[in-house]
Amino acid sequence: MAAALIWILLVGLLAGLGDAEAQQTTLQPLVGRVFVHTLDREAVLRHPEHVDVPPTTPVTYHAHLQGHPDLPQWLRYTQRSPHQPGFLYGTPTPEDRGRQVIEVTAYNRDSFDTTWRRLVLLIGDPEGPLLPYQAEFLVCSHDVEEVLPSTPASRFLTALGGLWEPGELQLLNITSALDRGGRVPLPIEGRKEGVYIKVGSASPFSTCLKMVASPDSHARCAQGQPPLLSCYDTLAPHFRVDWCNVSLVDKSVPEPADEVPTPGDGILEHDPFFCPPTEATARDFLTDALVTLLVPLLVALLLTLGLAYVMCCRREGRLKRDLATSDIQMVHHCTIRGNTEELRQMASSREVPRPLSTLPMFNVRTGERLPPQVDSAQVPLILDQH
Repeated sequence: MAAALIWILLVGLLAGLGDAEAQQTTLQPLVGRVFVHTLDREAVLRHPEHVDVPPTTPVTYHAHLQGHPDLPQWLRYTQRSPHQPGFLYGTPTPEDRGRQVIEVTAYNRDSFDTTWRRLVLLIGDPEGPLLPYQAEFLVCSHDVEEVLPSTPASRFLTALGGLWEPGELQLLNITSALDRGGRVPLPIEGRKEGVYIKVGSASPFSTCLKMVASPDSHARCAQGQPPLLSCYDTLAPHFRVDWCNVSLVDKSVPEPADEVPTPGDGILEHDPFFCPPTEATARDFLTDALVTLLVPLLVALLLTLGLAYVMCCRREGRLKRDLATSDIQMVHHCTIRGNTEELRQMASSREVPRPLSTLPMFNVRTGERLPPQVDSAQVPLILDQH
């Protein structure tokens, strides 16, 4: 029984290894050339033989470099929606030569199945002549997913051949305008994100392209006018190119090598406008320190003495105040003060009869008191006497 279980596990393991081998694909990108690989659901998802994948199956992908959480720096991944294919694209650099393994995981959003696939990239040098003449165009009428397939790319190169000297044109790089700092367009029909397409050739630039990249065309673009275009735009109407964002690079002329600085003796040359002093005279800072400390203290001391004299020595006494005040004013003041004291003493004593104004109203002639239900506020204080 144990031997049978072990045999079943070995058979399953070998089947899994064979399946893993079947899910490995070898690709050969070239340095300096654009690389595009399409991730199709038919090629990734596992289905029985002679069973087609439904076109409405939503599938998403996740790609990363083996042993790393993300893709290499030169490689990008994009997918517009789960119902559309995904793309791995980019241009390898000379530093990326060699073997790179990309692991791609596909997720079926309907059945939640997961499929793993390996892409072995053998990056090498391109064959054929060099492409020193390179031009980059901003195509505003397309998104990056619409240009990555081979058919639109070939159509663009064919249309661009009417503006360039006769020669073989090759795609060097494709970059979304969003990766160059562009803004996401509004969700309006006809608005696209834009894509930068870089093309190289061994033939020189045409006069038409040189005129588009001339300083006069840049000056017209800065003023909001269309650039100078002396030839027919063969890219229209399939590709709407922003001719103000065309850049030409000529690598046929080697760049001059940077001058290597020559080390000197460390002594600056004589400059007549800069004559620093060679000797510094000795200075005594005791006087400066005393002036800095004693002058503020002396000023503060004088202010303190003046304020003390005004507050303590210039006070007016009661005798001087009384002599300067008239007798009538003093008598008036003393009278008011005495009456105030008397009223306070009367208020504090309970033996003093209450004033008539605080007693209930009564009739002086008859001595009859008013009934309690009468509002006293409506009765005058002094009644008419007959």
